[in-house]
Amino acid sequence: MSPAPITTYPKIIQGGMGIAVSSWQLAKEVSKSGQLGVISGTAIDGVVSRRLQDGDPTGEIRRALSHFPDQSVANELISKLYIEGGRDKSKPYIDIPKITLKPNDFTNNLLVASSFVEVWLAKENNPGLIGMNILEKIQMAIPAQLYGAMLADVDYILIGAGIPAQVPALLDGLAEGKAVAMRVEVTGATSKHEIHYDPSKISGVTYPIKRPHFLAIVSSHILVSYLNKDVETKPDGYVIEGPSAGGHNAPPRAKNHVNENDEAIYGEADIPNYEKLVASGSPFWLAGGYATPGKLKEALSLGAKGIQVGSLFALSNESGFLPELRAKVLENLAAGNIVVKTDAAASPTGFPFKVIQMKGTVSDQDLYEKRMRICDLGYLRTPYQRENGTVGYRCPAEPKDNYEFKQGDSKNYQKSKCLCNALMSDIGLPQVRPDGRVELPLLTMGSDLVGPSELVKIHPNGWSAAQALDFLLN
Repeated sequence: MSPAPITTYPKIIQGGMGIAVSSWQLAKEVSKSGQLGVISGTAIDGVVSRRLQDGDPTGEIRRALSHFPDQSVANELISKLYIEGGRDKSKPYIDIPKITLKPNDFTNNLLVASSFVEVWLAKENNPGLIGMNILEKIQMAIPAQLYGAMLADVDYILIGAGIPAQVPALLDGLAEGKAVAMRVEVTGATSKHEIHYDPSKISGVTYPIKRPHFLAIVSSHILVSYLNKDVETKPDGYVIEGPSAGGHNAPPRAKNHVNENDEAIYGEADIPNYEKLVASGSPFWLAGGYATPGKLKEALSLGAKGIQVGSLFALSNESGFLPELRAKVLENLAAGNIVVKTDAAASPTGFPFKVIQMKGTVSDQDLYEKRMRICDLGYLRTPYQRENGTVGYRCPAEPKDNYEFKQGDSKNYQKSKCLCNALMSDIGLPQVRPDGRVELPLLTMGSDLVGPSELVKIHPNGWSAAQALDFLLN
């Protein structure tokens, strides 16, 4: 099933950032202004679970769940996760099951319902466009996540941090209510492994449902050419993300691309060929260092339909960042004291990751070393095949003995940070350990600070998403 043709292109795509930094509230504000608002799908089941445990004080999650097609599923999630009045803040959140190649019904239902909740809230009384951003690296969650967003009538799906060649077929199948399968990369595997999802597990749905447009987030014209070769892999458009973008970046194409400070170094080989992008015939948007009115004009002159912008919106009032963290970043930005490192070793994914160097966060080496290593969320775990042929899961951010027992490469272990826990802390959902210790945040933003630096001069006390859009479009 093909989506309806794109008739109008947004000039601005709001980036899908962090864990719930691109909140439904932010996406809704951008969407109401006529541009594409995007929700972050990363760890969305964990976000909804923790907010239910915190008592869902505004009632928004339960209101959205009341519109979920299968009320038996909605009621089960509420009965197992919702705590009237909220949990004791000195106590830890209840862990939800880690996602595996063979998730149980509860895990799948939570993924589906959580994606539905966030998209439904963003689209409530809002005729504008809403998208969801998903990391290809978290493959085992993708089919259920896609389905949940589609049940809420999501308009766009955006996927990066990998090569999302399987997504168009997944969207086609799910729109028709068909059971789908997605190949999953398993390190050392001698046979094919797949994650399966059957939409019939959710009752009350009439098919077909809307098939959203799909934008692949890639770093070069080479990947555009590769994905466009086959109708089965061809997306509806592309976001071409340069190395100055926040969050995860594509690895540099040149050899010897990491300096002595573990910083990824990019060069001419990492600049896309704009003429070839135009010649591909696919619509595209440019991202990474395009957060000014002048850069928007430049992108349009190069043949792009517009730009994707992250940091301006991450620092807006509607983002999911804790207000005190956002205020600290704005203070440092105004003073010219922001340092952003393209850390080649921080992320368990193996992709370079932008990290703001800030005291009181995991970027502080002393605090990083003092933290007890634990992998209790597991979104960035990698499946691997054991010697007996079964599949296990490992993460370079987990305890050293565990990782080495699972035949993990020690060089990957040395400097990896637990992004899952840190990014939950960024949005005010930190885990509390048995000894009372609270997980610390780790902040990310793009390394091109021209746009945010200009905007903080205009709005020194912070800005709204609408004001960020006014700045870009003026």
